[in-house]
Amino acid sequence: MALKATIYKADLNIADMDRNYYQEHALTIARHPSETDERVMIRLLAFALHADPALAYGKDLFDVEEPALWLKDLTGAIDLWIEVGQPDERRLMKAAGRAGHVVVYCYSATSNIWFKGLASKLERTKKISIINIPAETSAQLEQMAQRSMQLQCTIQDGQVWLTDGERTVQVEREVLMAER
Repeated sequence: MALKATIYKADLNIADMDRNYYQEHALTIARHPSETDERVMIRLLAFALHADPALAYGKDLFDVEEPALWLKDLTGAIDLWIEVGQPDERRLMKAAGRAGHVVVYCYSATSNIWFKGLASKLERTKKISIINIPAETSAQLEQMAQRSMQLQCTIQDGQVWLTDGERTVQVEREVLMAER
């Protein structure tokens, strides 16, 4: 018998002063049986950082043709493709061919090793950004994971804070590769 997804509900209030985006989102997140709470929270963080009424969760672990998150325009063209974890070069190049922009959020202690093996292969595309979330930060975010969450994300002058009312995490981000 196949394992089913675990459903997480998050009320995410976003105050992004850098983009003048102030919105509340009621999110339903399907956690794949092989997925960790840490990865769920990184996906949620990626949503907050790129929040838009049209931004949607993909079925990345359920369907290899979809990303963790994506933003499509009114014609169905993919403007933004967001990956979470350490995807391989073929997946990223395919995403770059399908989308206007590709952003990867990696969060493992081995992210720098993964990136060093990948960097030279990605030089031929200008559409990919890779952001590392330090392992300490992602571990703090993991502690916030609950089946039902009330979260506030504040973004100002490039600084990001995520709070659940009890804990506040300042999210550090390291740009490994910037879109050119």
